[in-house]
Amino acid sequence: MNKPQQNRRSFLLITGAAAFACALPLTATAAESAAKLRIGIIGSGRVGSALGTTWAKAGHMVMFSSLDIEQDKKLAAGIGVNARAGTPREAAAFGEILLVAVPYGALPQVGKDLAELLKGKAVIDTCNPFPNRDGEIAIWAREKGAGLASAELLPGARIVRAFNAVGAARMGEAAQRPGPRSGMPMAGDDAAAIAVATRLVRDAGFEPVLIGPLAMGKHLMPGTPLAGERPAEEIRKIAATLN
Repeated sequence: MNKPQQNRRSFLLITGAAAFACALPLTATAAESAAKLRIGIIGSGRVGSALGTTWAKAGHMVMFSSLDIEQDKKLAAGIGVNARAGTPREAAAFGEILLVAVPYGALPQVGKDLAELLKGKAVIDTCNPFPNRDGEIAIWAREKGAGLASAELLPGARIVRAFNAVGAARMGEAAQRPGPRSGMPMAGDDAAAIAVATRLVRDAGFEPVLIGPLAMGKHLMPGTPLAGERPAEEIRKIAATLN
């Protein structure tokens, strides 16, 4: 088998497994669907606090962490019994799945500080590289592709990119919004990580749409055709035109 055929076969295997994983929540038992997850939030700014609050209200156990633990304690106290605060290391150890929501320029330090705790964990990567804020690392990440760059900066983590192209304010109220759900594009390589991220996307009030492997994560950020809110079917049509 020549190399192009091998690459195509590998891609089909990855995306096929990922697509199967996204279907798992649809066939999960009631007990599995009702089971609480432990979610560690690394970075409790606008995105982290909005999603963590929504997930805590949905019944999951959430630990917020940032560089300001006193603010995290206030945030957790305002949410109630399903929320708590800790250091980033404590949150990374606590979570069955982690949400990383920090400026892209902070990712290398997160990867170093939490290296042994990230290995093997499912991680939802919401981080977007902006050159005017993050400097040279953002330029590098955009050239490499944000998904693959995040995987290099957080080695060993099973990364799913999601919540990258929608504003934090919309994330915080989507679960209470009436009517049809907006789609949420996702990209990842690990079937099990995609399955749990799919559940959390739904719990946040969005319809998950897997657009492909982690390399497609470069399309999940402001300024790309997938930026902003749109129906799931429209996301699928746009994603089919990207590579």
